[in-house]
Amino acid sequence: MTDPILSVRDLSIAYRTGRKESVTAVSGVDLDLYEGQSLALVGESGCGKTTLGLGLLRLLPGLGEITSGSLTYRLKDGSRADLLKMKKEQLRRFRWSEAAMVFQGAMNAFNPVIRIVDHFADTLRDHSDGKRWTKAAVEARAGELLETVRLDPDRVLQSYPHELSGGMKQRALIALAIALDPQVLVLDEPTTALDLLTQRSIVQQLHELRKKFGFTMVFITHDLGLAAELADRVATMYAGRVIETGSARDIFYGPRHPYTAGLINAVMPVKGERPVLESIPGYPPSLKAMPDGCAFNPRCAFATDECKRDRVNLELLTDRPLAMHHSVACLHHDRVRLQRTAPEQLASVAESENANA
Repeated sequence: MTDPILSVRDLSIAYRTGRKESVTAVSGVDLDLYEGQSLALVGESGCGKTTLGLGLLRLLPGLGEITSGSLTYRLKDGSRADLLKMKKEQLRRFRWSEAAMVFQGAMNAFNPVIRIVDHFADTLRDHSDGKRWTKAAVEARAGELLETVRLDPDRVLQSYPHELSGGMKQRALIALAIALDPQVLVLDEPTTALDLLTQRSIVQQLHELRKKFGFTMVFITHDLGLAAELADRVATMYAGRVIETGSARDIFYGPRHPYTAGLINAVMPVKGERPVLESIPGYPPSLKAMPDGCAFNPRCAFATDECKRDRVNLELLTDRPLAMHHSVACLHHDRVRLQRTAPEQLASVAESENANA
């Protein structure tokens, strides 16, 4: 895994708030995503997760713009392309055939006045490169994908979105996203507004689809339990920046940023002893009035004058291959500890990672 399928460098995204005013929602993000990996973007609401996810496919709303950086994909043919240099037609062909997105809120993601089969027809015809999709071919492909996500094509294809339950819509949305066999799938809060049993079913479905189709996955969530189950790598975001990234074991059982540790300390573990839960004091900063230095310093128990003055970039903590590295942006990372024991399966993953380092 020496050649990343997606390489993000110094990516910054801003939203215009007035004629000559803007706020930076994502700042200086560096990420590498390798083939077959599953990366979770975690953090509190408003930290920039969704904006970053939309930016990865240049799907930002009208007031949003990428102000700096590069987004380099390794395409199916092996060539590399900077997404920021693509023209409109190139982008249309790239989306859904090379990388696709499952948008937040399946309830509202479909056009309410057209049938599910027509959503598939639009996607297949507009985003495939040169292939002619007849009505029969569309129905065959759509039916195959719906069966893959355990939906009955005879029941779903001719239905309007409002005739499907929330779980059925989410499955149909996932099927639509993988219609052209993309290499990268970005999912924004894939289990939001679903009941627990349906969430469980969607998670299992994603496991099976990833195994069958082999896509690389980026999913956005504030649900740490979901991240622990679906991700093999995790990136923590705070105030628009990636402040820590590592394997699932690194982040959940050996965090080195006090914010990451604070998020985990606020969640009850499923197994083992029940610790006293601790919330993170204070609130995230306003994007219009960011503090000097580290953005987390007003809420951090380890903050010093240096933290209030200097903004720290990600620092590599391990000598593992880059696909499995652990990095953190904190001056006092050596003082951060989480008193929880890793489950046996995660411990074996860690041993494997160390053996490959």
